[in-house]
Amino acid sequence: MSEPEYEITVRIETGNADGDRLESAIRYVLSSHQAPPGSGVTLVVTDSETVRNLNRQFRGVDAPTDVLAFQSGPTDLPDTEGERYLGDIVISYPVAASQAEEGGHDVMAELILLTVHGTLHLLGYDHESEAERSEMWAAQSAALEALGVGEIAPD
Repeated sequence: MSEPEYEITVRIETGNADGDRLESAIRYVLSSHQAPPGSGVTLVVTDSETVRNLNRQFRGVDAPTDVLAFQSGPTDLPDTEGERYLGDIVISYPVAASQAEEGGHDVMAELILLTVHGTLHLLGYDHESEAERSEMWAAQSAALEALGVGEIAPD
């Protein structure tokens, strides 16, 4: 059985990141959650000021953050094959690097965590309630383990 085809774009604007590994992380999450073939995601790794501006514009929070996920529409995935753009993930490389240092792991592991986290948001996961957080963290941990990153988790 072949892997489904997805439309994934990864753009590294800031920092030293392995775009192929980040694309593989997105592909793994989409496949393991049965996203239909043709589903699309864009990931941008950029600077803190860009993320801060997006955070202020779309969330009303005038501060940088580690990752933002912008869904393109409803999260109900269609049962049929066909192209469906899921949305955009934007990661602040400087925030990721700082969190990696605080957590005692490498930056690439942090970037994979944030990529998995953002992709799960695009698929409809959230962490507003304790039940949602538990479900999302379980899906995230399973993906990180499968991707060989180990046990790291956001606060």
